[in-house]
Amino acid sequence: MGKLIVIEGLDGSGKSTQLELLTKGLKNSGIDCRMVSFPNYEDDSSALVRMYLSGQFGNKPDDVNAFAASCFYACDRYASFKKDWGKYYNDGGIIVSGRYTTSNAVHQCSKLDESEWESFLSWLYEFEYERLGIPKPDKVIFLDMPIEVSQKLLDKRYGVDGGHKDIHEKDVAYLEKCRKAAYFTADYSGWTKIFCAKDGEPRTIEDIAQDVINTVKEIL
Repeated sequence: MGKLIVIEGLDGSGKSTQLELLTKGLKNSGIDCRMVSFPNYEDDSSALVRMYLSGQFGNKPDDVNAFAASCFYACDRYASFKKDWGKYYNDGGIIVSGRYTTSNAVHQCSKLDESEWESFLSWLYEFEYERLGIPKPDKVIFLDMPIEVSQKLLDKRYGVDGGHKDIHEKDVAYLEKCRKAAYFTADYSGWTKIFCAKDGEPRTIEDIAQDVINTVKEIL
């Protein structure tokens, strides 16, 4: 089997940027790899995810329960694995993924009472890794960006009116719950946390990227 490395983080944490820099850095070091990202908005498999995030099932994240929402995202990953990168991975390839089952763990845990978090994670990991049969990550890196900093970055991306934010990005209280759930999940699952801000300001992209690639090279 190959290796699966996941870059995880809340909205506005810089996942896409770090995913691209990590992929480029590995290739520049002579390490062949493939980059994937979830949800796969370009494929029909993400239809339910897109409907959910656009508010067609309700205007708040809690309008769709943790288990139903998890299934939307899991099916998108299953389709991607079967159609796109599964053979490469099974032949020993290295996959670098932006988000994965790990996003279900963070975002959907936040909809539940804290007393249910451990049992939910147990159900989620069994459902995706064993029942659906998609690979379990070899390393998960959580980019920890404080909510107040990430919201400033999202405002720069979308404008201060937040006109293009999805139902997750615009709900600050929900994101605060997600960050708390992320800390619990990271400890429960053995993720590596990389702190992306200092004194209320984001660290440089280059500094974060160096931490990311150093962490990944430890397992390759």
